[in-house]
Amino acid sequence: MHNNSILPNNYTFPFLLKSLSDFKDFKQARSVHTHVVKFGHLNDIYVQNSLLNVYASCGHMGLCRQLFDEMPDKDVVSWTILIMGYRSAGNYDDALIAFEQMQYAGLVPNHVTMVNVLGACASFGAIEMGIWIHDFIRRKRWEIDVILGTSLIDMYMKCGRIDEGLDVFRSMKERNIFAWNAVIKGLAFAKCGQEAVLFLNRMEEEGLNPDEVTCSLINGKYGFSPNAKHYACMVDLFARAGHLDEAFKFIREMPFEPTIPMWGSLLAVCRAQRNLELSEFVAKKLVELEPGNSAYYVVLSNLYSEGRWTDAARVRELMKERGLKKYLGSSSVESKPRDMIMNY
Repeated sequence: MHNNSILPNNYTFPFLLKSLSDFKDFKQARSVHTHVVKFGHLNDIYVQNSLLNVYASCGHMGLCRQLFDEMPDKDVVSWTILIMGYRSAGNYDDALIAFEQMQYAGLVPNHVTMVNVLGACASFGAIEMGIWIHDFIRRKRWEIDVILGTSLIDMYMKCGRIDEGLDVFRSMKERNIFAWNAVIKGLAFAKCGQEAVLFLNRMEEEGLNPDEVTCSLINGKYGFSPNAKHYACMVDLFARAGHLDEAFKFIREMPFEPTIPMWGSLLAVCRAQRNLELSEFVAKKLVELEPGNSAYYVVLSNLYSEGRWTDAARVRELMKERGLKKYLGSSSVESKPRDMIMNY
C-alpha cells in the first residue's frame, strides 16, 4: 500500500489491528498507533475500539485504560473491551467496577458484555452482581443460549449456588459439552461426587462424548490421552464421593507415578472418614515423596496418638533428626489438597 502511494483510511486500521491482536504483537501495535495519529484517524470510534482491543489482548491494561479515558465518546463495544481486558488480566474487581461505571454512563450491555462480567463474578465470588445480571437477562427476555447459559452455570457453581446453576442448565434448550463440563466440574468442586458421576453418565446417554476437560478416563476410548490433571480429577472425584477403595485402586493402577496433590486429596478424605489404615499408608507415602514437609509427620503422629504411642514417639524423633518443627495451626495436608490438585 505504501509502495503504491495509497494512504490508509479508517477502514484499514481496524483490520490491521485485529490481526495484531490475534498475534498479540504489542510492538507492531504501538507502531500502528503512531500511524493512526499521523494520518488523523484517532477520533474514529472503530479505530479507537480496535486499539483498545489490541492493548487489552496484549495485557497492557494501563495503556488500554489511558486510551479509553481519552475517548470523547464510548459505545458498548468500548466498555465491553475494557471489561474483557480486565477479566483476562485477572483484575476481576476492576472488571466489575468498569461494568458499574458503564451502567452509570447509561449504556445497555450486550450478550458479550454479560458473558465477560459473569466470568469476573465467578472468579471474584460476586454472587450479588451475578444474580442481578441473571435478573436483567430475564427482564430483557434474552434467550439463554449455550454461551450465556454456560456462563451463568459457571458463575452459580463457583459461588456455591448449586441449585441455581442446575436450574439454568435444565432451562437451556441447547446444551453442548461446555455446559455439561460446567455442571460436572461445579458438582465435583462442591463435594457432590456422586451427582457429578451421574451427570457424566447422563451426558454420555445423550450422545455427547467427554472432551479433555471432562473428568473421564475410560481407557482412552474418547480419542485423547489422559494426563496427570485428568487422573487427579478422577482421584478427587472418587474420594469426594466416598469411594476410597476405588480412588486408591485408581491411583495404584495409573500408568505414571501419582503426584503429591493426588495423595493429599486422598488423605484428606481418608481422615475425614476415619479410615486409619489407609490414612497411615497415604501419610507414609507423602513422607517418602516430600521428606522435608513437617505437616505429613504431624499427620502420622496424630494418627498414632490413638493408642500407638511408640510409633508416635518414633515419628517425633524422626522429625528431630531431620530438623523439622511442628508448626501450630492447620497443616497443609488438611486444608490444601483439594486446592493443590487444580494446579496439576
